[in-house]
Amino acid sequence: MSAEILDGERLAGRIKVELAERVARLAAARVTPGLGTLLVGEDPSSARYVAMKIDECAEIGVRSFDVHLPGDATQREIEAAVDRFNENPLVHSILVQLPLPEGVNEAEVLLRVRADKDVDGLHPTNLGRLVMGTPGPLPCTPAGIVELLAAHRVPVEGRHVVIIGRGLTIGRPLALLMALRRANCNAAVTVVHSAVNDMAQLVRSGDVVVAAAGRAGLVTRDMVRPGAAVVGAGTSFVGRRLLSDVAEDVAEVAGWITPRLGGVGPMTRAMLLRNAVTAAERAQ
Repeated sequence: MSAEILDGERLAGRIKVELAERVARLAAARVTPGLGTLLVGEDPSSARYVAMKIDECAEIGVRSFDVHLPGDATQREIEAAVDRFNENPLVHSILVQLPLPEGVNEAEVLLRVRADKDVDGLHPTNLGRLVMGTPGPLPCTPAGIVELLAAHRVPVEGRHVVIIGRGLTIGRPLALLMALRRANCNAAVTVVHSAVNDMAQLVRSGDVVVAAAGRAGLVTRDMVRPGAAVVGAGTSFVGRRLLSDVAEDVAEVAGWITPRLGGVGPMTRAMLLRNAVTAAERAQ
């Protein structure tokens, strides 16, 4: 069996075309969507990620307001930068790039972001909307995974989805989203993590497996049911090489699989852009 590639790069390109059309309609009403980005410190991965988001904003006509603070910025200085974005009517959404430097209370910084400007969908108000199944900005990576599976016609409704990892940005919100009675979701969901003894057995029972643990090669070929859809949402660096949570030979048994590069990452950024454009439309 040779797995079908879940091509996030191509799908993200189509989504950006649609978003550019929405931005053009806003421009006709003299509104330019504005995204405020806050980067603290000199972490190379964070800097690259923010730069990619800024470039993609420019592609579709979203204006970026960028603040880069030194790694020794205080809690008060970081929160003040968020406050300035909150008060700026030209900034419709805000991105605080994580992780923040050691010693900074990340939760307090994220809580500082106004819920209506939360581009990541991780503010407690917006997570509460997700729990209730009411409209609001969805967390970017979970939303991107659902879109990616739907675009490739992967059966999800009524199937068993196994999520490896319970983190705030992927595992927990994805479990909530996949269990909701909504299009391309409505699944039975199991969340496993490092404290689960029979992880391999549980993963093998999944029709859809999402690995979001940040451990290279965690999901091996023998852990995957033949024909299952496998999404590598977690990544880690080994030297300078970015590796997926999913071993390469899983493609020999899976029905669908994300590539090492060009799978979930482009979809995460596309969903962030969608949240940014939607925030501007709401403000209008």
